[in-house]
Amino acid sequence: MKHIIILGDGMADLPVERLGGKTLLQYAHKPMMDQLAREGRCGRLVTVPEGFPPGSEVANTAILGYDLNKVYEGRGPLEAASIGYEMADDDMAIRCNIITLADGKIITHNGGNLETADADVLIKYLNENLAKPINEKAGYELVKFITGIQYRHLLVIKGGSKHIVCAPPHDHPNEEWRPLLVKAEDNAPIENGRMTAQQTANLINEMILKSQELLAAHPFNQERAKRGERQANSIWPWSGGYRPSMETLMQQYPQVKSGTVISAVDLIRGIGHYAGLKIVEVEGATGLADTNYEGKAQAAIDALESDDFVFVHVEASDEAGHDGDLELKLKTIEYLDRRLIAPIYNKVQTWDEPVCIAVLPDHLTPVEQRIHVGQPVPFLIWYRGIEPDEVQQYDEVSCVNGAYGLLKLNEFMQALMAIS
Repeated sequence: MKHIIILGDGMADLPVERLGGKTLLQYAHKPMMDQLAREGRCGRLVTVPEGFPPGSEVANTAILGYDLNKVYEGRGPLEAASIGYEMADDDMAIRCNIITLADGKIITHNGGNLETADADVLIKYLNENLAKPINEKAGYELVKFITGIQYRHLLVIKGGSKHIVCAPPHDHPNEEWRPLLVKAEDNAPIENGRMTAQQTANLINEMILKSQELLAAHPFNQERAKRGERQANSIWPWSGGYRPSMETLMQQYPQVKSGTVISAVDLIRGIGHYAGLKIVEVEGATGLADTNYEGKAQAAIDALESDDFVFVHVEASDEAGHDGDLELKLKTIEYLDRRLIAPIYNKVQTWDEPVCIAVLPDHLTPVEQRIHVGQPVPFLIWYRGIEPDEVQQYDEVSCVNGAYGLLKLNEFMQALMAIS
């Protein structure tokens, strides 16, 4: 039995009054997901352990069966792995968004939907005009910015402390940014060879403030301002950590001999890297609603022909949720259903070798809240010959009555791997 997980990031939601009190999964036209739910078995999954933030780095790692208490180091190190940056033992890598500020508030976490080519220009500019002066003062390469994808980038601090409190910008839309600057953890430990947490927080906050001066003066933002467009006018580092220690999926689950991860997002690729999965890049995969769904579907089919485990991640619903765009989020759910899940199902059901399909989100990103919510998510599991339960459609409410009930964390992966 081969296995494929299809994950719609942030796809789950809360009841929306504009939709007659339905969630988006209840309201959307998604015949393929509903068919799989009807022919398969469903349940709900707790993806966020107690005490952890409801972020994609936490939820996706848990879905793949990892114990967050043992492996969690934040987004930064995972994205470093995806970008190809090999962390040194004394590095602290931290995710670095380029965001939009206006009127003293965080307007958007994505710099006005920044494109990677434009972001690369800004990152190089920050390295020359922000990192270089700091490094010259320190006498060595203390900090450096590394280009990622779109608005998602990396900041590496040599000897930085991970014991800091950062505010994920997507969790604070339209909030004042100054109270959200980085702080040291209470009673943060002092680690040999590293800065204190307070020194690290001070350094990052200094860079945030200086970046706002630099980015406002850059021609890219000056031209955007003339056109009345949102400016990419501040860095915002968050979710830092040290190099993680993770077993591969093959070491954890003997059923997995080889596997592939397909995603446009550095974070997910980084998780896949440490999980021992091959990383497949799909032309036109953007992480937004305009992503290449068909290309991802074909890449998943191709991977399943040679591998026995495939993880396909689609970011689009999460981004639409963060933007509070109801109509767009509905479209992303319907696109996922029609343009990615359906082609995969139609292909693999004709194969002699059986394929088990699982569909789920990692967390809720409610369009009316625009933040991540760590409530249980609905999931479905389908394969030829599975005994169906009573669930007739795939959504947050229907899956409450699924045969799997409420699973927690690595119980999902254990249940999936038990299907052979």
